[in-house]
Amino acid sequence: MKRKVTKAIFPVAGLGTRFLPATKSVPKEIMTLVDRPLIQYAIDEARSAGIKEFIFVTSRGKGALEDYFDHAPELEASLRRKGKQKLLDVLENTYMDSGAIAYIRQHKPMGLGHAVWCARRLIGDEPFAVILPDDVISAEKPCLQQMVEAHQEIGGCMVAAMDVKPEQTSSYGVLDIAEEKPDGLFEVRGMVEKPNIEDAPSNSAVIGRYILTPDVMNNLHSVRCGSGGEIQLTDAIALEVKQNRPVHGLRFKGRRFDCGSKAGFLQATVSFALEREELHDEFSNFLRELMPLAQAAE
Repeated sequence: MKRKVTKAIFPVAGLGTRFLPATKSVPKEIMTLVDRPLIQYAIDEARSAGIKEFIFVTSRGKGALEDYFDHAPELEASLRRKGKQKLLDVLENTYMDSGAIAYIRQHKPMGLGHAVWCARRLIGDEPFAVILPDDVISAEKPCLQQMVEAHQEIGGCMVAAMDVKPEQTSSYGVLDIAEEKPDGLFEVRGMVEKPNIEDAPSNSAVIGRYILTPDVMNNLHSVRCGSGGEIQLTDAIALEVKQNRPVHGLRFKGRRFDCGSKAGFLQATVSFALEREELHDEFSNFLRELMPLAQAAE
């Protein structure tokens, strides 16, 4: 019987330099899309997939991130006195049960693979998920839930995949894929981290959702520094293929926003605002009024 995926690692040790000066004092992961921080979208997605244990790999300066998941007694008391139950209900989703969340410190920025490896003692011999909060995915059924359901059938390692433009392959881990099934699943024959366009085996890229076996932790212990002089998670997963252990990709149903970039963050803000019933009409009217100005500026 395949073991359920109940643990997830959230690598959040990055400095967020592309968002300076804001990230000088505010961790990137709690910058807000509409009225929810990036990390809340990731947590909600994990919960929907059945995740029970949340492991954050952090670094110095992330105290505000830890505080976000704690109770706020003064705020709660004020809202109760004012009878604002709806706001109290909103806060409820930001709390974590005692023991459900753990923080591991990554002392040196040695890459995504190293960040995942830092959590090895909390993973043990169980399959686990990795969620990159920078990748925010809008989907009717959350992306990780799609992956967990598929994983229950096939096991092994699994990565979320999407097609990118050929000129963008140098920014991603790129997959060498076998025949694809109608449900979006395919077997992975190999992976290359940030290849040159002429060396890319396809334009199918890995995005920030993974389900991995404990064997990947062992691989991370042995892999050498790869692209960018960092320990790459892609290299450790590629070793699974070389060792004839199953690795699959899943083309998830949904739209991914790269909120690690300013343009992606703004695109996500617009998209999520338009999905909100209480904001849609007013925001749509604003965008329509803005278009002539944008066209004139061109």
